Amino acid sequence: MKLTHHSPVRILMDTDCIKKNASALAPFGFKALIVTGRHSAKANGALDEILNALGENGQEYAMYDKVMANPSIECVYEGAEIAWKEQADFIIAIGGGSPMDAAKAICLLSGQDLKRRTSCLPVLMAGKSFPWFVFPLPPGTGSEVTQYSILTDNKLETKRNIATPLIFPSLAFLDAKYLIGLPNQTAVNTAIDALSHSVEGMLSIRADILSDLLAEKGVRLIASCLSSLEKGILETKEREQLLLVSTIGGMVISSTGTTAVHALGYALTYHHHVDHGKANGLLLVSFLTFVSKERMDIIERILQALGLSSLKELQKKLEKLLGPMPELTEEQIKLYAKKAFATKNIDNCIVRPSEADLRDMLKTSK
Repeated sequence: MKLTHHSPVRILMDTDCIKKNASALAPFGFKALIVTGRHSAKANGALDEILNALGENGQEYAMYDKVMANPSIECVYEGAEIAWKEQADFIIAIGGGSPMDAAKAICLLSGQDLKRRTSCLPVLMAGKSFPWFVFPLPPGTGSEVTQYSILTDNKLETKRNIATPLIFPSLAFLDAKYLIGLPNQTAVNTAIDALSHSVEGMLSIRADILSDLLAEKGVRLIASCLSSLEKGILETKEREQLLLVSTIGGMVISSTGTTAVHALGYALTYHHHVDHGKANGLLLVSFLTFVSKERMDIIERILQALGLSSLKELQKKLEKLLGPMPELTEEQIKLYAKKAFATKNIDNCIVRPSEADLRDMLKTSK
């Protein structure tokens, strides 16, 4: 049996977990750089709790709140410059996948000589990184427990992936109370993002017994929330489950990586401004249908975990939750498939698609 799993992140999940564990931040430095968006941390009081915790410890902070959705390479360089200027010792990310992705790259860059760097790719070989902590709002990406940072490369008009153990967070605070008032479509998109992580993990050539155990548990927990997501009403238990399955999905892909779903979804996000989780969901059934031609055994396990009898049934649920696929021209389909085929995600698929197969997935996605 071959098995590889590395999950060094300390996770603290509880109501008021920041208030209860403020001292956990104390050993990591004198001054923090808080990385967030302009509105994500301030709207629900999360920022205030972090600042109170830092105050209790006698720690100072600086703020970088310019992270946009799908952060760019330019964005993280700007953040790293502020970290240097403010002489920060560690990074705190508050927000969803975008602040977390940005924070990871900022941590790497902050340990380098920025004057010698012309892109984010050389930091893959970096020998050190700032310690960093995360308060995920909303859940979905699982970035709080992964070694991946996904950045927008405007020159290449796509997303680029940094992957190194140096950017695992030191600590993740999970508090479901901050999902209260979360717009339902945001909750849907993040839930489907987490679903895609667990499902893609089961369809990866790097899947093993441990990643599959986590993935199937994650799929079952998401399945139990789908009806409430359709109705737009989440109870406390379901908010906690969504927060947990996001982390579970992150643990899965930290071992398995992702597949063609992510590779194709990047184009929908970059060119059509489709939310990342929604993009994955729109493409998911087409990829599962492709895989089913050779590995129906895995598809049946996924459907069983979802409590569904067929991929058509899953497609109907996703259509109801996500709405329609953007209309794509033949030229766009060819371009997106070509870009996706060049990514490492394709070699990671348990059934490897051709470029023509990728075009078919885009055409048949609804």
